[in-house]
Amino acid sequence: MDLEKFFDTVNQSKLIEVLGRTVKDGRVISLIHKYLNAGVVVRDKFETTDAVVPQGGPLSPLLSNIMLNELDKELEARGHRFVRYADDLVIFCKSKRSAERTLIATTRFIENKLFLKVNKEKTTVDYISKIKFLGYSFYIRKGEARLRIHPKSVARMKERIKMLTSRSNGWGNERRKLALKQFIIGWVNYYNQFSITLKILISIFLKNNLTLNSVFFFLKFTN
Repeated sequence: MDLEKFFDTVNQSKLIEVLGRTVKDGRVISLIHKYLNAGVVVRDKFETTDAVVPQGGPLSPLLSNIMLNELDKELEARGHRFVRYADDLVIFCKSKRSAERTLIATTRFIENKLFLKVNKEKTTVDYISKIKFLGYSFYIRKGEARLRIHPKSVARMKERIKMLTSRSNGWGNERRKLALKQFIIGWVNYYNQFSITLKILISIFLKNNLTLNSVFFFLKFTN
């Protein structure tokens, strides 16, 4: 499941209500309320935030998780197995019919109780091998679910490498190597053991000045 424009649709009154159940110090609630209504500057223009949670602020991820913790508790009370990261959610069901019923009930709770909106285009009922979650896909091997990098994530990685190594961007070799190194570090840190092939490949690419077609051929061969 995916929530549509989460930070732009958070109901501040509902968020304050949820906070008030735990935080009994009115001064803290008042301070958070002022933070929510402080406004933001976008492209040198001031915009009000009286109906949203300012995205990019230090409190925003915490406040969003406080709000969505209500959803976690609801799913736990119903006995569902699920995993949520920020506003991305996967609920595991034993059958397609069960998943469809769960989707309807969960959507009703999100929209009627939390006053958020479910992104219908990105929310689907499907087998685990066909879903994409946080850049990963899943497969079953010997009765166990396992992770692998989703093909779309690999495609985006290739496009990023193509952009970083393009000779038409006006960069010198040193800047190109630095940008590529920073990208590799981020990719490897995120995908961890899945990225060792990419790390070795780019190292070879930098040392031997291989063509980009050689890089992509190797990626295709190893995948």
